[in-house]
Amino acid sequence: MQTDSRPGTLTFVKLVLTAFFWGGTWIAGRSAVQEMSPLAVASWRFLLATLTLGALLWRREGLPRWSPRDWLVLGSLGLTGVFLYNVFFLYGLQHVEAGRGALVVAFIPAIIALADWLVFRLPMPPKKAFGVALAMAGCLLVVTRGQPARLFLGEVGFGEWLLLGTALSWTAYTLINRGITTRFSPLAMTFGGCLVGWLLLTACALADRSLFDFSAATWRAPTGIAFLGVFGTAVAFTWYSEAIGHVGSTRAAAFINLVPVFAVLLGALLLDERLGAGVLGGGAAVLAGVLITHRAGRPAA
Repeated sequence: MQTDSRPGTLTFVKLVLTAFFWGGTWIAGRSAVQEMSPLAVASWRFLLATLTLGALLWRREGLPRWSPRDWLVLGSLGLTGVFLYNVFFLYGLQHVEAGRGALVVAFIPAIIALADWLVFRLPMPPKKAFGVALAMAGCLLVVTRGQPARLFLGEVGFGEWLLLGTALSWTAYTLINRGITTRFSPLAMTFGGCLVGWLLLTACALADRSLFDFSAATWRAPTGIAFLGVFGTAVAFTWYSEAIGHVGSTRAAAFINLVPVFAVLLGALLLDERLGAGVLGGGAAVLAGVLITHRAGRPAA
């Protein structure tokens, strides 16, 4: 896939705002799942996102006419980036603080760089390999609250494992996205993935009878769902897909390292979360590793 050698400033502005919105999803998601089922939250989130994206798509491009093969590809996006991601994400947030959860997922760019090397045979110079290793070591510190021995003692909680699943599902979404940006517009691709993901989430929410259970909901749940649907999904997913088409998957994913920064700041401001020194040190190692990985993979001027 060809990418722009000199992408515009607007692309990078959108990537920063996307990271800010995704940082906010950790706060909105954490608040919403305290009052509603994660499956219900996710279903309503993507209903709102799908309706918003569908209206934009109809206005800009008309009704899509996709073949069964197109639906299969879009279905893979919906399965990985919407259904699996949100199951891991929202159930994980029932057990893990928003800021610490975001630090776990911050090492996604390092996983993507590793996958690029293993799957697409892209170069892995020593500096880049060091960045990947550093990011993974930092993730280990975050997951174990600064005590790596807990991993071997079986003391890592269920929520932490769910959030690792979040990282893997988003990696799969990014790699699939990378291969099809020339077949669909970013808006159409995002709409199709959200539609399929919403159908899967809604089926599961109906099965566990949580979709219409608002008995414990206050203003926080609908407000959180609205933010998740419009800014955290409709806007951010579209901008992220556009950026992959302009700068490639590895460079676009590098901006994900801003997500935990925003999430930790917003968590401290809005949820009064305080993370320990070991967790923050691990988060710093993750961000440093991602930065090294990004700079090592950047083409020379």
